[in-house]
This record gives sequence, C-alpha cells and structure tokens, in this order.
Amino acid sequence: MPDQVDAETMGGVPDGLERLWTPHRLAYIEGDKPKGADAGCPLCKKAGSDDREHLVVHRGEHCYVVLNLYPYNPGHLMICPYRHIAWYTECTDAERDEMSTLTQQAMRVLAKVSGPRGYNIGINQGEAGGAGISAHLHQHVVPRWEGDTNFLPIIAQTKAVPQLLDDTWRRVSDAWREDH
Repeated sequence: MPDQVDAETMGGVPDGLERLWTPHRLAYIEGDKPKGADAGCPLCKKAGSDDREHLVVHRGEHCYVVLNLYPYNPGHLMICPYRHIAWYTECTDAERDEMSTLTQQAMRVLAKVSGPRGYNIGINQGEAGGAGISAHLHQHVVPRWEGDTNFLPIIAQTKAVPQLLDDTWRRVSDAWREDH
C-alpha cells in the first residue's frame, strides 16, 4: 500500500512477514468501548431473564450456560457464574466445580448436537487478556471442525455462521435436557 512505510524506511530489518493493519482494534487496546456496547453487564442481565430470549440453555445452582451472541462457530457456549465477579481467583469452590462440571456437560451436549472434531475451551481474564466482558467471569466452550476457519474474518471482517442462533438454542437446549 502506498501510504504504509516499510521496515527499512523506519530503520528496521525486513523480517519477511506480511502485516495486516487493523487500526479499528486500537479502541479495545486503549480501553474505549466499541460502538453499541451496553453500559450494564450483559451477563448479569442474562442471569435473571427469559431463557430463550437471552439464549440461556441451562441453569445450574451457581452457574448458567448461554450461547454466545457473537459466536465463533454454531454452539459457542459460555459458562457464567451468577455472581458478578471478574477473576477466576474470586470463584468459590462450588462455582469453580460447577463451571468444570458444566464444561464437561457442554462438550457432551455439543457432541450429540453437532459432532465437533475438537473444542477451544478457555477463560480470557481482564481486558489485556482479551476478555470482551472483563467485569463478569465466563468460560468459553467453542466447538471446532476441520476447515471451520477461513479468510472472511480477517480480510472482510465478516464471520459466516451457518446456523441461526434460535435454531442453535433450540437444539442445544433440547439436548441439554436429554443429557440429564
């Protein structure tokens, strides 16, 4: 691109890597909220709301399971404690244990519903750690299939998700009830 400066011009040594410049992401690094971000905690709102409307697929004693509103793949679940806590270290033993149990159950349910070939499971802690909602602890369970990633999110800032959230909610909720 003509308006970009190469490494040699800036006194560096070329490293052979291409760069995809994403200045729109600077808002996250600098702490600004993305446009349309909700002022309240969306995970607390889901904790006491209509399950179908807010995509909650299961409620436990200390935690609940919800579909991610912006899924990486169909069936992308989040396991959230009801309490508004930010850090894993703040979990009670009961909350920690139930998150683990619900993660296992989520994997069984997703295996039954859509047969993923793998999973990404993890907790992003703090804004610097990549947490989109850093004030309310949540663990992601993302089903994965061979070839489920492509150039669209990187180049076109578009994610192709082949299933509507309501269809995913129905399938996962039904399978969760059957798993008991």
